Amino acid sequence: MSDVVRPSEEQIARVRTAADAVKAAVDAHLAAVETRAGQGDPAVADAYEALAVAADAYDELLDEVYDEFTPFEVPHPDGSGLSDGIEPEAVSVLIRRDYTVTDPGALREAVGAPTVTGALRTLFSDFEPDRVARHASDFGLEEGDSTLWILAADPSEPGEWLADPFDAAEPELLIARFDVIEEYEDELDEALDPS
Repeated sequence: MSDVVRPSEEQIARVRTAADAVKAAVDAHLAAVETRAGQGDPAVADAYEALAVAADAYDELLDEVYDEFTPFEVPHPDGSGLSDGIEPEAVSVLIRRDYTVTDPGALREAVGAPTVTGALRTLFSDFEPDRVARHASDFGLEEGDSTLWILAADPSEPGEWLADPFDAAEPELLIARFDVIEEYEDELDEALDPS
Protein backbone atom coordinates (compact mmCIF):
# COMPACT_ATOMS: atom_id res chain seq x y z
CA MET A 1 0.00 0.00 0.00
CA SER A 2 1.43 3.38 -1.01
CA ASP A 3 1.84 6.14 1.56
CA VAL A 4 1.37 8.80 -1.15
CA VAL A 5 -1.58 11.03 -0.30
CA ARG A 6 -3.86 11.31 -3.30
CA PRO A 7 -5.17 14.78 -4.09
CA SER A 8 -8.87 15.39 -3.64
CA GLU A 9 -11.15 15.78 -6.66
CA GLU A 10 -11.44 19.47 -5.83
CA GLN A 11 -7.63 19.90 -5.79
CA ILE A 12 -7.29 18.05 -9.10
CA ALA A 13 -9.98 20.28 -10.63
CA ARG A 14 -8.19 23.44 -9.40
CA VAL A 15 -4.90 22.33 -10.96
CA ARG A 16 -6.60 21.44 -14.25
CA THR A 17 -8.38 24.80 -14.31
CA ALA A 18 -5.07 26.57 -13.73
CA ALA A 19 -3.45 24.52 -16.52
CA ASP A 20 -6.29 25.47 -18.88
CA ALA A 21 -5.78 29.13 -17.95
CA VAL A 22 -2.09 28.86 -18.88
CA LYS A 23 -2.99 27.30 -22.24
CA ALA A 24 -5.49 30.08 -22.95
CA ALA A 25 -2.96 32.72 -21.89
CA VAL A 26 -0.32 31.23 -24.23
CA ASP A 27 -2.80 31.41 -27.12
CA ALA A 28 -3.76 35.00 -26.21
CA HIS A 29 -0.09 36.03 -25.95
CA LEU A 30 0.73 34.50 -29.34
CA ALA A 31 -2.28 36.21 -30.92
CA ALA A 32 -1.16 39.56 -29.46
CA VAL A 33 2.39 39.04 -30.74
CA GLU A 34 1.16 38.06 -34.22
CA THR A 35 -1.00 41.18 -34.49
CA ARG A 36 1.18 43.66 -32.60
CA ALA A 37 1.33 47.25 -33.73
CA GLY A 38 5.11 47.62 -33.43
CA GLN A 39 7.57 47.44 -30.55
CA GLY A 40 6.11 48.27 -27.15
CA ASP A 41 2.54 47.38 -28.12
CA PRO A 42 0.54 47.51 -24.86
CA ALA A 43 -1.61 44.57 -25.98
CA VAL A 44 1.52 42.38 -26.03
CA ALA A 45 2.61 43.67 -22.62
CA ASP A 46 -0.86 42.97 -21.19
CA ALA A 47 -0.91 39.46 -22.69
CA TYR A 48 2.60 38.83 -21.32
CA GLU A 49 1.52 39.88 -17.84
CA ALA A 50 -1.63 37.72 -18.03
CA LEU A 51 0.50 34.75 -19.11
CA ALA A 52 2.95 35.37 -16.25
CA VAL A 53 0.13 35.54 -13.70
CA ALA A 54 -1.50 32.36 -15.07
CA ALA A 55 1.84 30.52 -15.09
CA ASP A 56 2.58 31.54 -11.50
CA ALA A 57 -0.86 30.43 -10.34
CA TYR A 58 -0.43 27.07 -12.06
CA ASP A 59 3.07 26.64 -10.63
CA GLU A 60 1.85 27.38 -7.11
CA LEU A 61 -1.05 24.92 -7.36
CA LEU A 62 1.16 22.25 -8.91
CA ASP A 63 3.56 22.62 -6.00
CA GLU A 64 0.78 22.70 -3.40
CA VAL A 65 -1.15 19.69 -4.73
CA TYR A 66 1.54 17.49 -6.31
CA ASP A 67 4.83 18.82 -4.89
CA GLU A 68 5.98 19.41 -8.48
CA PHE A 69 6.92 22.51 -10.45
CA THR A 70 7.44 23.72 -14.00
CA PRO A 71 10.86 24.58 -15.45
CA PHE A 72 9.82 28.16 -16.20
CA GLU A 73 10.93 31.31 -14.42
CA VAL A 74 8.72 34.13 -15.68
CA PRO A 75 10.20 37.55 -15.00
CA HIS A 76 7.43 40.00 -14.15
CA PRO A 77 6.37 42.32 -11.36
CA ASP A 78 4.76 40.37 -8.54
CA GLY A 79 4.59 40.31 -4.78
CA SER A 80 8.07 38.86 -4.33
CA GLY A 81 9.95 42.12 -4.74
CA LEU A 82 9.64 42.81 -8.46
CA SER A 83 7.90 46.14 -8.66
CA ASP A 84 6.54 48.47 -11.31
CA GLY A 85 6.21 51.04 -8.53
CA ILE A 86 9.95 51.75 -8.56
CA GLU A 87 10.94 54.79 -10.67
CA PRO A 88 14.75 54.55 -10.56
CA GLU A 89 17.14 57.32 -11.46
CA ALA A 90 19.72 54.66 -12.27
CA VAL A 91 19.92 50.86 -12.55
CA SER A 92 22.54 48.21 -11.89
CA VAL A 93 22.61 45.07 -14.05
CA LEU A 94 24.08 42.06 -12.22
CA ILE A 95 24.90 38.95 -14.23
CA ARG A 96 26.02 35.55 -13.02
CA ARG A 97 27.00 32.81 -15.48
CA ASP A 98 28.39 29.47 -14.35
CA TYR A 99 30.73 27.33 -16.45
CA THR A 100 32.34 23.92 -16.08
CA VAL A 101 35.90 23.63 -17.39
CA THR A 102 35.47 20.59 -19.64
CA ASP A 103 38.73 20.80 -21.57
CA PRO A 104 41.57 22.52 -19.66
CA GLY A 105 43.96 21.97 -22.57
CA ALA A 106 41.66 23.72 -25.04
CA LEU A 107 41.18 26.57 -22.58
CA ARG A 108 44.92 27.06 -22.08
CA GLU A 109 45.59 26.76 -25.82
CA ALA A 110 42.82 29.18 -26.79
CA VAL A 111 44.42 32.05 -24.91
CA GLY A 112 48.05 30.89 -24.75
CA ALA A 113 48.29 30.58 -20.98
CA PRO A 114 50.19 27.88 -19.06
CA THR A 115 47.59 27.36 -16.30
CA VAL A 116 43.79 27.14 -16.16
CA THR A 117 43.64 30.04 -13.70
CA GLY A 118 45.82 32.18 -15.95
CA ALA A 119 43.78 31.16 -18.99
CA LEU A 120 40.54 32.19 -17.28
CA ARG A 121 42.02 35.54 -16.27
CA THR A 122 43.19 36.17 -19.82
CA LEU A 123 39.96 34.92 -21.39
CA PHE A 124 37.70 37.23 -19.40
CA SER A 125 40.05 40.21 -19.70
CA ASP A 126 40.39 39.85 -23.48
CA PHE A 127 36.80 38.91 -24.39
CA GLU A 128 33.41 40.35 -23.48
CA PRO A 129 31.34 37.98 -21.29
CA ASP A 130 28.70 37.63 -24.03
CA ARG A 131 31.35 36.48 -26.51
CA VAL A 132 32.65 33.93 -24.00
CA ALA A 133 29.09 32.65 -23.54
CA ARG A 134 28.51 32.34 -27.31
CA HIS A 135 31.80 30.49 -27.86
CA ALA A 136 32.11 28.62 -24.55
CA SER A 137 32.74 25.23 -26.15
CA ASP A 138 35.59 26.72 -28.25
CA PHE A 139 37.26 27.72 -24.98
CA GLY A 140 36.85 24.30 -23.35
CA LEU A 141 33.92 25.46 -21.21
CA GLU A 142 30.39 24.20 -20.79
CA GLU A 143 27.67 26.66 -19.85
CA GLY A 144 25.73 26.12 -16.66
CA ASP A 145 22.93 28.15 -15.15
CA SER A 146 22.81 31.92 -15.49
CA THR A 147 20.81 34.82 -14.11
CA LEU A 148 20.53 38.50 -14.89
CA TRP A 149 19.09 40.98 -12.38
CA ILE A 150 18.09 44.56 -13.07
CA LEU A 151 18.11 46.55 -9.82
CA ALA A 152 17.04 50.07 -9.03
CA ALA A 153 20.06 52.08 -7.94
CA ASP A 154 21.07 55.55 -6.88
CA PRO A 155 23.29 57.43 -9.29
CA SER A 156 26.88 56.91 -8.18
CA GLU A 157 30.15 58.71 -8.57
CA PRO A 158 32.79 56.99 -10.75
CA GLY A 159 34.43 54.16 -8.79
CA GLU A 160 32.17 54.67 -5.76
CA TRP A 161 30.91 51.06 -5.48
CA LEU A 162 33.99 49.20 -6.72
CA ALA A 163 35.09 48.16 -3.21
CA ASP A 164 31.89 46.10 -2.77
CA PRO A 165 30.31 45.80 -6.24
CA PHE A 166 27.60 43.25 -5.36
CA ASP A 167 26.43 44.85 -2.13
CA ALA A 168 23.41 46.34 -3.95
CA ALA A 169 21.79 42.96 -4.70
CA GLU A 170 18.76 43.67 -2.48
CA PRO A 171 15.58 41.83 -3.52
CA GLU A 172 13.35 44.83 -2.79
CA LEU A 173 15.19 46.79 -5.51
CA LEU A 174 14.66 44.07 -8.13
CA ILE A 175 12.95 45.39 -11.26
CA ALA A 176 13.37 42.28 -13.43
CA ARG A 177 15.09 38.90 -13.23
CA PHE A 178 15.88 36.51 -16.09
CA ASP A 179 17.08 32.98 -15.30
CA VAL A 180 18.41 30.27 -17.59
CA ILE A 181 18.53 26.83 -15.98
CA GLU A 182 20.78 24.86 -18.29
CA GLU A 183 19.41 21.39 -17.47
CA TYR A 184 15.91 22.47 -18.51
CA GLU A 185 17.21 24.30 -21.57
CA ASP A 186 18.91 21.08 -22.72
CA GLU A 187 15.73 19.05 -22.13
CA LEU A 188 13.68 21.62 -24.05
CA ASP A 189 16.14 21.61 -26.96
CA GLU A 190 15.92 17.79 -27.11
CA ALA A 191 12.12 17.87 -26.99
CA LEU A 192 12.00 20.38 -29.85
CA ASP A 193 14.65 18.59 -31.93
CA PRO A 194 14.90 14.89 -30.97
CA SER A 195 17.20 14.05 -33.94
